[in-house]
Order: sequence, then structure tokens, then C-alpha cells
Amino acid sequence: MKFMKGIATLISCWQFSETFFLHVLICVWLVLILMLCFLVLNVKILMSATLDAERFSQYFGGCPIIRVPGFTYPVNTFYLEDVLLLLKSVENNNLDNTLVNVPTEDAELAEEDKLALDEAINLAWSNDEFDPLLELVSSEATQKVFNYQHSLSGLTPLMVFAGKGRVADVCMLLSFGSDCHLQAKDGSTALEWAERENQQEAAELIKKHMESSISNSIKEQKILDKYLGTINPELIDVGLIEQLIRRICIDSKEGAILVFLPGWEDINKTREKLIASAFFKNNSKLMILCLHSMIPPAEQKKVFQRPPPGCRKIVLATNIAETAITIDDVVYVIDSGRMKEKSYDPYNNVSTLQSSWVSKASAKQREGRAGRCQPGVCYHLYSKVRAASLPDFQLPEIKRIPIEELCLQVKLLDSNCKIEDFLNKTLDPPVFETIRNAILVLQDIGALSVDEKLTELGEKLGSLPVHPMTSKMLFFSILMNCLDPALTLACASDYRNPFTLPMLPKDKKRADAARAELASLYGGDSDQLAVIAAFECWNNAKQRGQEARFCSEYFISKSTMTMLSGMRQQLQNELIRIGLILDDVSSCSLNARDPGVLHAVLMAGLYPMVGRLRPPHKSGKRLIETPGGEKVRLHPHSTNFSLSLRKTDDCPLITYDEIMRGDGGMVIKNCTVVGPLPLLLLATEIAVAPANNNDNEDDNDDNDDDGSDDGDGSDEDGMEIDNQSVGRREQKIMSSPDNSVTVIVDRWLFFGSTALDVAQIYCLRERLSAAILFKVTHPSTVLPPVLGASMHAIACILSYDGRSGKLPLEPVDSLTSMVNATEIDKSSPGKKNPDEFLRSLMSQGTGRKSPFCHHNNTGTTNFGSPSSHNVRPPLNSAGKNQHQKPASRGFRNGDGFGMRPHGPRGDSLKRQRKNGSG
Repeated sequence: MKFMKGIATLISCWQFSETFFLHVLICVWLVLILMLCFLVLNVKILMSATLDAERFSQYFGGCPIIRVPGFTYPVNTFYLEDVLLLLKSVENNNLDNTLVNVPTEDAELAEEDKLALDEAINLAWSNDEFDPLLELVSSEATQKVFNYQHSLSGLTPLMVFAGKGRVADVCMLLSFGSDCHLQAKDGSTALEWAERENQQEAAELIKKHMESSISNSIKEQKILDKYLGTINPELIDVGLIEQLIRRICIDSKEGAILVFLPGWEDINKTREKLIASAFFKNNSKLMILCLHSMIPPAEQKKVFQRPPPGCRKIVLATNIAETAITIDDVVYVIDSGRMKEKSYDPYNNVSTLQSSWVSKASAKQREGRAGRCQPGVCYHLYSKVRAASLPDFQLPEIKRIPIEELCLQVKLLDSNCKIEDFLNKTLDPPVFETIRNAILVLQDIGALSVDEKLTELGEKLGSLPVHPMTSKMLFFSILMNCLDPALTLACASDYRNPFTLPMLPKDKKRADAARAELASLYGGDSDQLAVIAAFECWNNAKQRGQEARFCSEYFISKSTMTMLSGMRQQLQNELIRIGLILDDVSSCSLNARDPGVLHAVLMAGLYPMVGRLRPPHKSGKRLIETPGGEKVRLHPHSTNFSLSLRKTDDCPLITYDEIMRGDGGMVIKNCTVVGPLPLLLLATEIAVAPANNNDNEDDNDDNDDDGSDDGDGSDEDGMEIDNQSVGRREQKIMSSPDNSVTVIVDRWLFFGSTALDVAQIYCLRERLSAAILFKVTHPSTVLPPVLGASMHAIACILSYDGRSGKLPLEPVDSLTSMVNATEIDKSSPGKKNPDEFLRSLMSQGTGRKSPFCHHNNTGTTNFGSPSSHNVRPPLNSAGKNQHQKPASRGFRNGDGFGMRPHGPRGDSLKRQRKNGSG
């Protein structure tokens, strides 16, 4: 530490990148700086940004804070009460038919509703079970519910939450217009209940609300209560926004208007509302623009251009305009108070993308957009009570995302430390369940041992600047001679999707068709393969000087592609640096256009995110069953969405990047239809059971064995005899190569095969694990001949099985048969053929032939390029009855490439990934 003496560390104006890897480094860096602070007395830290500086100061032992305020012009701030008074009189109150289509008078509560509320109030007050009451308040959202009084005690929801100190819930009810003057049967108000139960924070909040209500004019309070009593404040009121923009345009002559909205759906709704009004149809006077991370760069640049004299600019934006950019002519800001926030539910192990309220820090930033270059005005479309109840800062990202990458980096820094102990030293430690889920994933892929020790494989996976599962995919792709598309997938998953959103409603179908056409170049039915095809076509179009045409016709972001290209080069250099590939990478992607091999590469990076498409539901739509048993919808933006509408009984396998829980339920947005072979080779566990036609015979054998054991009273002897009977049953299942068997994957997916094919699959799984471990320990050494031949055999099997993921799933022949693979460029049946322009881009300058597997001319077996013959895949049927539970024989590999035994279905089969969203 001597070199640290006298050095001052300055952290100034942090710009937090959207890449998770930077968040990992920052989080770990802060812990290390904290440790250094206790050893080196002369380290000083200065931070200036919209962060909680006091908390950082306390974290570093009370270090001094130097505040350097930036210059901003004055901004007049108004809230919902002020906006309503500005727009309408008390009589109209913004409730015309064009805006709100709900009755102004709440219907009387039914008896069953009153009973439910009585029970919910009892549970909340007596047992501290608040969920039933919160659910009723949120779902009904009427004044009759907010102000309901218990039939016996007279308690209201506000009194219960105040007496229990539920400050956030008290804020919610007050913002909904709940009456804080109501009295219970004993004459106590909500304020008195809070004071009686010594809930000082809740009492102060109610006092401030009552004082504010008294100080406000009767007109203001009346108009606010009426408005909140007839709309849901959690939703965006586009009618109110339209009327406010109109009023600004009438009352002032110049100055751009910036409107903050949660997401693209709300931007579209607001734009359509404005366009539908005759007032906004004069393009020479009003210019309506959208700003979202997923729209074309040319559209994004328009927001920075000043309009002609006499024309006003209206920008509809997400929180991308909050801190990252400055639009210098903005004078008016309309803040909806809402944003789309991606989070992580560690208890259900799913990601969420839902609309939520902004923090006070974000609201301040939005205000500041109006005063960057001149004095401005900000209209917050939420009440003053709501503004006071907003959290001070957004929840830190370490608490909102899965942390597998962070946990692996911690072990790389100190292999002897306990991950949980290290992370508990961070400023905002993640919950235990998040840490546990991350450790289980790292153990499943072999990065950590059962006792949480860092393995050699874990060191290699952590040496790359991508998610550990992505690193695993890259390792496998090198073995399979399919590196180039894996690099694209790795960078796209860590950065963003290159497709842009169509700006006009009429272009939506064109954009969907463009993605499907790109996916068809690799066989179709895949969102991930569409990204691979898009990058290759873009790269070739750029070389031919046709980049602009390609990006325009196929809704591709040029800037995103340029970023991905740079990231790919950096990642490739890292692979060269650690010795996994040679400087000449031309021989690492000979199977880059092989759909079968690509499906396996995808599986290596996404497993255990595997589901099966269920038969049509009563509603006509098809859902996806996941390892945890959830039934999930396909997102309409997925290229595979049409699968959910097909009226067939086929149940193909689907691998996906994450399950997202949004405002509309749980959905899968990016997925690929795959065959069973990649899953069988890469799954954590496979087991073998008798086929259906052997069940009765096995049952009879079991009964005979049980009958012979009746006279034995020893538990130990009984256990020994039982084990012997299981062993005889296993031997019988695998006794003949032609025996029909059922293969059970991860204890929930069932496939039909033969004993010989299963034995060979198990052998190849063992060889794959051995090959991975060999390359981890000897990265620059050629694989031994046996492992090299096995890797080539796997590639050939996958190559032949390239169409097995398509609908319908057709039976395939024996693993030991030898066949020639079909040409890659043949179009899949029923798919639209790509146009000549796209075909020409795919064939431009790739230098790759169509055969799937390639021989090494030197006769030696190289890494991922072994010599062998093409072989056919196993499995004579797929999709057996998922609910049958035959006796099984398990095949497991404790040291393999993610092939470890695990608990019952759903215990450790789910993993979520971070993916940037606009």
C-alpha cells in the first residue's frame, strides 16, 4: 500500500453507463476503496452528481463533502392541482367525454365487497397481513373503497395503515383522495390512531396533509378530489396532457415543450391523441417528435434541431431525456411522474419491467430540463402530496438485477472470501435470495464448487467482460467452430437489440416482416438468429456502400451496429489474449451458418431457460410452460408470436433469454424454437425410464420383488434388496441396444429414444465436459484425438438436426446412421424466401461454404475442428406425456460444463439476464 501514500482519489460527475459490467466494477471498486481508506489516511473522495452524497460520506467514515453547484435558470413549478385550475373550472374539471369515460359517482359496494373489506381490515390490524387490503384498495380504486369503514369498529384503510406505521401506503391513500377526517366508532381519526400507536412519521404526514388541505383554497381541493376520484393516477392521462399542451401553445408564442412519459406505448398514445386533434395538424406551426432509445438515430437527432421561426417543437420522451442529453430550446416540461423501470424479483426469480413513480431526484432533474438555457416552467402531473411521498432516490441497481457476474468478480478478487460477506459490505447490499440465486447459477455452470470455491472454469468464465453464461456460450462456440455468430449474440445481449421501432403505425407490419425475413436466413423461428443475420448483412452492406439502404429497409440502427462491431472486436481480442483462439480467427467460424450448431450455441448460453409450447388453450392462444411450471405468453414483438396462434398440437421446445413480468402479465420477448438434441447434450441432468410399452412388464416385476420381501423385517436388508431391484430394472432398461426408452430431461421434459442412442448421448456429454475442462487448463493445446473426434461428431449430429426445431417435430433416425447434411441455404418449408438484396448480402465476402462440418486438411484435430464423419441424431420421437412419472435411471456429470445434478423441478432451473431497455 506504500504507493497509495499521499494520493487523493477524485470521483467527480459520475456518468453511470447502461452496461452492467461497469456497474459491477463500480460496486466492487467502492468496497475496495473503503478497505483502502482504513489503511491509507490520505485518501480523499469527492463526488458530485445527483447521488445521495451524505450516504456516501457516511460509508467512507464521514469524509468531507465539497459541493459545487451548477448554474441553472429559475424554473416555475406547478403540480396537478395547479394544472387542473389552469385548464378547467370546477364545473368541468377536465372530465369531458373526450378525456374520461367513467361515471363521476361511485356505485354502492355490494355486500360481498363489504365482507371482503371487513375481513381484510381485520387481518391487517390483528395479524399484520396487509396484502389482502392492499389488493382490494388497488384493484377497486374508488372513493367508496378508500373511505370504507369497518362494519363493527368503523376503522378505515387509512386508519389501519396509519396505526401500523405503513407510511408508503398512507401516502398512497392520501394521494388517492382518502378522507383523513373520518372517525371510527370510538371517535378516533387516522391521525389519532397514528399518535396512539406511536407512529410519528405517519402522524406527521397526515398533519401536513391536513394543514395543506386547510391552506388550499376550497376550489383547488374540490377540483383535485373530484379528479382523483374519477381517474386512476397510476395511468397516463393523455387527454390531460393534450389539453395542457394546447393551453401552453395558446398562452405563449415560442419555446419547445418536453413531455416525459414512461415508455413507447405511452409515447404512441400521446402522439396519436395529438395528431387526432385539428389543433395540432398544422405541421408548419407544430412539430411533434419522439425520443426513445430504440428509434432510428436520424429521428433522435431531430429533437436537437431548432424548428423554423413560428414553429413550436413538442418532444415526447422517456427518461432518456432526463440526464443524458440537453435540448437547448426547451422552455416547458410536462412531467407525468412515471417511468419504466426494470427490476428483479429474487423470490420468484423473474425480471420485471413495470411503470413506477419517479424519485425526488429524478423529478428535480426533469424540472432542470426547462432551465438549462433559459428560464422555464415545469408541470408535474401529480399532486403535492404525491410529490412529498416520492422516494428520495431510485433503488440502486445492485438491488434491481441478478448479480451472477458480480458474484464471480468477487471470487476472482478474493477466492477465499464468502460472497455474501463481501457483498454485505457494499453501500446497498442485495437481499440474501438474490445472492443465493446467483451462486446456484454459478454452481450449475461449474464456475463455483458446491462449497463455493472458484473452479478453473470459473476463472476463465470470469476473465471475459460478459455474463458468465455468455462466456460459457463462447467456449462452446469455439469447440463447435461457430465463434462469429456467438460474438454477435454476446455483445447484443450485453448492449442492446439493433432493431429500431417503426415511427409510423403503418410501418409496424413491415418491421415485423423484416425481422422474420432476416431470421429465415438461418431457418426462421428465432429472434436471436435474426440479430445474427442482421449483423452479417449490415457488415456486408457497409462494405458494398449499401449500409443506408439496408438499415432503412430492415429497421436497423446504424449506431448500434457500429457499437456492436467495436464490442465484438474487443471481445475477440480478449479470447486471443487468454489463449482460447489464435490470432488468425478465420478457422473458428466454419459452422457459422449452420442452424443446428447455432441452436446448440444458443442453448449453451441460455440454458436452463427452456420451455415447451403448450397445446391451444380454451381462449385459442398457446402458452409456454417453463421449468418452474409457470404458463407464460409470447410477446407480440417476437418473431415467434405467430406460433401462439397456430391451431396444432405440436409442442416444440423454446429457449429464451428471460421471462419479463410487466403491466400486462408475464411474457417472453426473445426466443428460439430448438430441437431436443442441444438440450440433451447440454442439460444439467438426463434420466432414462422404460418406454410406455414396457411399463406393465416392469410393474409386474416390481410386484414380484415386493412379494418376496414381505417376510423380511430388517430395514437395512430391505434397503439393500430394494437397491438390487432398482439395479436389475436399470440393467433391464439398457440391456438391449434396441430397447425403447423414455429420456427425462431435468425431471420435466420427456422424449422417446433407444437404449443405444441414449448411451451414446451420455458418452458425448462426458466427452464435451472433458473437452471444456481440457481447454480451460490447456488453452493453447490441441485437443487429444479422442476428444477432437467427439467434438466433430457432436457438430455433425447437430448439423444434421438443424431443422429439428421447426414445426412440426418430425421423427429422426438412429444416432449410428451416417448421412450427408443438406445445404444450409435451402429455405425452410412455408417460409417466405428472402429477397435478392438480402441473399446477396448473406453471400457477400463471407468465404464460408455450405457444408456444416469441416475436416482438417493436416490430419490433426484442432480446437473445434476435429475430423469425423457426419452422423444422424438420436430420438425416434419427441414430446412424450409430460405428466407420466416412470421409474428412471439418471445420468449426471458432476464436473461438467453445466451438467450437474440439481434438486426437484424448479429449484435451480430459472435464470434471468440483464438486457437494456429504452
